[in-house]
Amino acid sequence: MAENKAVYWGTGRRKTSVARVRILPGTGQYTLNGRDFKSYFGRPELQNYVDQPFKVTETLGHFDVIATLSGGGISGQLGALRHGISRALLVAGDTYRPELKSAGFLRRDPRMVERKKYGLKKARKKPQFSKR
Repeated sequence: MAENKAVYWGTGRRKTSVARVRILPGTGQYTLNGRDFKSYFGRPELQNYVDQPFKVTETLGHFDVIATLSGGGISGQLGALRHGISRALLVAGDTYRPELKSAGFLRRDPRMVERKKYGLKKARKKPQFSKR
């Protein structure tokens, strides 16, 4: 670990995914579950999605990101990572709050999978109706 460097923590959630994020002053490198960003997610569009909090606060390339991602799939983990980075930036400096809040990065996305109900095939899909 780096010596005498401030480390800022943030926890992000989306669907069933949880991201425990640490950001520390650095060059903009990502370490996700011990792997670099390109080997973990693979597509460059995904990095743009995760970089949004840094772009809004004009701190792109100023922080290294170390995150532990668990649960869910790619979409949920990306959203959780972005949420966690935004929360960690809040701890790093209160001056970032207006930009992050107006961009909507501090709000947890509340959409979850609807539970299956008894008598139905899925959450809302009903069995086929037979008249006779």
